[in-house]
Amino acid sequence: MSIIGDVIAKAKERDPYEFEFHQAAEEVLESLETTTKKHPEFVKAKIYERIVEPDRVIMFRVPWVDDKGQVQVNRGFRVQFNNAIGPYKGGLRFHPSVNLGILKFLGFEQIFKNSLTTLPMGGAKGGSDFDPKGKSDNEAMRFCHSFMRELFRHIGPDRDVPAGDIGVGGREIGYMYGYYKKIMNEHTGVLTGKGLPYGGSLIRPEATGYGCVYFAAEMLATRGFTFAGKNVAISGSGNVAQYAVEKVNQLGGKVISLCDSSSTIIDEEGISPEKCDYIMDLKNVRRGRISEYADRYANAVCYIGNSIWDVIKEQGIKVDVALPCATQNEVDEEHANALVKNGCICVSEGANMPSTPEAIKVYQQNGLLYGPGKAANAGGVATSGLEMSQNSMRLSWDREEVDQRLLTIMKNIHSSCLDAAEAYGMKGDYVAGANIAGFLKVANAMLAYGVV
Repeated sequence: MSIIGDVIAKAKERDPYEFEFHQAAEEVLESLETTTKKHPEFVKAKIYERIVEPDRVIMFRVPWVDDKGQVQVNRGFRVQFNNAIGPYKGGLRFHPSVNLGILKFLGFEQIFKNSLTTLPMGGAKGGSDFDPKGKSDNEAMRFCHSFMRELFRHIGPDRDVPAGDIGVGGREIGYMYGYYKKIMNEHTGVLTGKGLPYGGSLIRPEATGYGCVYFAAEMLATRGFTFAGKNVAISGSGNVAQYAVEKVNQLGGKVISLCDSSSTIIDEEGISPEKCDYIMDLKNVRRGRISEYADRYANAVCYIGNSIWDVIKEQGIKVDVALPCATQNEVDEEHANALVKNGCICVSEGANMPSTPEAIKVYQQNGLLYGPGKAANAGGVATSGLEMSQNSMRLSWDREEVDQRLLTIMKNIHSSCLDAAEAYGMKGDYVAGANIAGFLKVANAMLAYGVV
């Protein structure tokens, strides 16, 4: 068995039920096979074995009282995976599906994503199996305060800087930061995604969606294409999807789809800026369901209980560019084949690992431009890093400056992926390029520290 094969086998043997983590580790490590030959020093120092083990895993109970006066108990987690190049950095996810395997996969991916940004940030992830959907503001506040009563002792501006993720938006960040500030008696940049009045950065809410589109635009440009006139399928309807719609519209594309956990809407006339504003109000203010879009706009069709990718497959809808912005493993092999059949030329991932390994093979075998999440959705954490910089300097950059820095970072990530892929004999392979470019920086830092 190869060195990489042995590392993967041991990871599966140690934690046999962490399937999402196995998938992420296998996807990254397999593309690092060529580095074992060029860098025997990494093999000798067992960098590959060490990088799949988190620095530490923190798990704790989160008791809170609901509006009926009943005590509820959830689990809280923080996986501090690797801080070789900077303080731990990664989001908090509040969703019933959260477990240790999912958070290890997300934290592991975060190592390489953060490295690709060129900013000094390590990789981490955390969250809880708490479901914020349908919870009142008071219930969300009581949960967030309880969650922070334990988490506060493990984070800090130079130690670990969490951000938001699925289920953790401005409301939840505000409650957590307010409680942290109270119990620590300090106002520091310990969380990112904060509101503008208390240390947040302009463009941070938009950053992941914008960055995903910027990365797709860079890929399209390698074949002489732009977004102008392209049919774009976007999954999700949260923060990432909303701002991906906004940026695609600005670049001349036409977004034809969005979804949430209960339904999919297809609008072949396009989700215009006015319609996008309606969705932002629906999802962010009224916390409604995407099916309400079809009630308002008669030309839209709502498919209850179907994912976007199922609808595209079954209805044969033409798609030029696909931006999966919902959750992990949402696009499978059949979906990928349908995208190819329906004319898709580019897939740029706004979510973390939204394509299964089988789907990725379909993309690559059919010559699609494919931007993996650790590269394509790095705009969010990149702008979190910019928020950290502004907090440290007690400055606030204007919108144009932050957006320009984000665009520059995404262009640099794109170039890094292509350069690394070519240097290691896999020209044009964005998956290998992203993994290798992200890994080398972290591996060299780990090597410099000795065995720690």
